[in-house]
Amino acid sequence: MSEERRKLLVGSAAAAVTGLAPGAWAAGSDKPEKEEVKIGFIPLTDCASVVMASVLGFDKKYGIKIIPTKEASWAGVRDKLVNGELDMAHVLYGLIYGVHLGVSGPKKDMAVLMNLNHNGQAITLSKKLADKGAVDGPSLAKLMATEKREYTFAQTFPTGTHAMWLYYWLASAGINPMKDAKVITVPPPQMVANMRVGNMDGFCVGEPWNHRAIMDGIGITAVTTQEVWKDHPEKVLGTTGDFVKKYPNTARAVIMAVLEASRWIDAGLQNKLKMAETIADKSYVNTGVDAINQRILGRYQNGLGKTWDDPNHMKFFNDGLVNFPFLSDGMWFLTQHKRWGLIKEHPDYLGVAKQINQIELYKQAASALKVNVPKDPMRSSKFIDGVVWDGKDPAKYADSFKVRA
Repeated sequence: MSEERRKLLVGSAAAAVTGLAPGAWAAGSDKPEKEEVKIGFIPLTDCASVVMASVLGFDKKYGIKIIPTKEASWAGVRDKLVNGELDMAHVLYGLIYGVHLGVSGPKKDMAVLMNLNHNGQAITLSKKLADKGAVDGPSLAKLMATEKREYTFAQTFPTGTHAMWLYYWLASAGINPMKDAKVITVPPPQMVANMRVGNMDGFCVGEPWNHRAIMDGIGITAVTTQEVWKDHPEKVLGTTGDFVKKYPNTARAVIMAVLEASRWIDAGLQNKLKMAETIADKSYVNTGVDAINQRILGRYQNGLGKTWDDPNHMKFFNDGLVNFPFLSDGMWFLTQHKRWGLIKEHPDYLGVAKQINQIELYKQAASALKVNVPKDPMRSSKFIDGVVWDGKDPAKYADSFKVRA
């Protein structure tokens, strides 16, 4: 990005900034212990708040410098977080939980500092399937029952969010992802290329790759993830438990910078369009702005001629509701890990969530920015199959599904 462009963005952002004066929390006993913070990200629309916190200079206000580093795969993000090459990452909720329990690589105590976004992922089916009438869950189930062969679906990481949305959606249509299909892991930016050469029948990924598949004429959107679970948690700002213990002020400063960026993105149309233009750049998502800027405004098309405006599109702030790390959200991923055999025994659902989700640290950062904090760390949600999750009896909930591993 050109220096002029960067200055223009910073200038216009400054006008929109509310909150603390520069240098707040950056002196005396609250001074960040570590000033440069390397934050990994994957080329996806929802890396925006981390990128914009750096591009717009929100980090400087809190005495830190965020260095966004582009990563190739979620497995790579995991490895670099665990070995300390990255301080933090824009990362899949379920990846952090999987590493904490030792079921998705080396076991290490992990931390969720804040939620980065709600909604805004989708499940894409190949144009070949759509041409045979498979355009949603029931029609896919029908095709798979009548035209028997091996059907391959891709997700982005075994314990991650996309795997869980894909499995939940397939199961809601009566398809057992563990028995009736082959499931493979593919990094987000490689999804479209793999579908183009026929490596998979469908995939679940974040934007802009579902919209890109439509633009390239190779896929259709069968369902959005907000249809599976309205206002679902998606990416988080994740780090290790050790980092939070060693650098609590740094962790808080980063939360504040990213929280400001989240609020800035959701503050209006112009900000969203500026964000799209910034992250489309080759140093970030590396795609055309037109692949990003429609769905962030809730303007959807399914690749079959249907268009609609979705009020439940990707949100980065939504008056602070997005960013609070609800305990029940983390617990839900554990229930699905148990459902699909990724963990063998019922864990201490609430205990694990309390260990990982840094609610107190988040509350400190949010209150300093006068951002609303929900009173209850549990919330209730209704899913595509009509089942309600409220976190009250996680073991019973995990065991209640007919379709499971």
